[in-house]
Amino acid sequence: MRQSPPLTAIFAIPLLLLFLFPSSNAHNITQILAQHPEFSTFNHYLTITHLASEINRRLTITVLAVDNAAMSSLLSKHLSVYTIKNVLSLHVLVDYFGSKKLHQITNGTALTSSMFQATGSAPGSSGYVNVTDLKGGKVGFGAEDNNGNLDAVYVKSVKEIPYNISVLQISQVLTSTEAEAPTPGPGQLNLTAILSKQGCKAFADLLIASGADTTFQENIDGGLTVFCPTDTVINGFTPKYKNLTAPQKISLLLYHGIPVYQSIQMLKSSNGIINTLATDGANKYDFTVQNDGEEVTLKTKVVTAKVTGTLKDEEPLVVYKVDKVLLPRELFKVAPTTKAEAPKAAKEATAAAPAADSPEGDDVGNQAADNNGASGLDGGRLIMVILSFCVGFLAL
Repeated sequence: MRQSPPLTAIFAIPLLLLFLFPSSNAHNITQILAQHPEFSTFNHYLTITHLASEINRRLTITVLAVDNAAMSSLLSKHLSVYTIKNVLSLHVLVDYFGSKKLHQITNGTALTSSMFQATGSAPGSSGYVNVTDLKGGKVGFGAEDNNGNLDAVYVKSVKEIPYNISVLQISQVLTSTEAEAPTPGPGQLNLTAILSKQGCKAFADLLIASGADTTFQENIDGGLTVFCPTDTVINGFTPKYKNLTAPQKISLLLYHGIPVYQSIQMLKSSNGIINTLATDGANKYDFTVQNDGEEVTLKTKVVTAKVTGTLKDEEPLVVYKVDKVLLPRELFKVAPTTKAEAPKAAKEATAAAPAADSPEGDDVGNQAADNNGASGLDGGRLIMVILSFCVGFLAL
């Protein structure tokens, strides 16, 4: 009779597989490039412009790296670090292009978005990059605003983690008039001007009229995330807004800002309670971030809003468009979902009255507990663990 393997051997299998097959969505562009001294200057500027951290947060990305000689040509133009960030962000494509895919492009050419486009700084289609399969096995790259010129060609593959990150060397820096245009530093960014140009003029006008714009502006350098209701949404909310006192209006507007930078990938992995610019001790003014696949929702006790788009993403500032005004429970009545919940909701309700913001007695410690949802095994590891257990039991 065959002797069964010891239980320790069975349970050792999944642990071994976890080490042999690390998480598929983990990558570090700084470490990847550090193995290649010829990209040390490019690597350095990815770090000081904070592009490296953004690359590491994204799940699908292609980095078009240039060697030290090509970077010397760029640095000879004496551009500010903020302008250099725009130029280098043009070299980060928000799609996966491995060396094999470069020669399998449909119709031989593709127009793909870069992180320069994602920042909202690129006018029109100037943040797109043309990738074209050329004769003789060459592949050309060129900025869309470069009159169709393909400045650079593919040199070699540096590192590929399929469908996660691809690092490709190209022959020279991509030329773009828009990317090389003088760029103000974060402290010089005018938030209300940005909002006005991106379909949030009504919200920007409320910030200016109430004086809340000063608080938003002061938080940009340290990191700021803004959730902006569109003009149509604000216009429909105006009658309720007029019934608020001046301090309540400021609290409501500050409720639409988070004093940290939260990229869309960070939001998708940070389920839980988040404090806002309006948070002040017992006056919690928080809401819950939840996501379902690609959809990110913001839930207060009064309303649930969806993030419908990114208007500006340039660390340390990011601005998202939302489909509703965020209503805090400190100012508006909590709407019961069922008759059974009505008595409970009535106790929690705080009407929008001229009185000062009423404090909440909830346990602030809940925030730490709710933020634990982002941890745990990813799908790939979980499947590997399950399969290894099955193999172990079959061996019995």
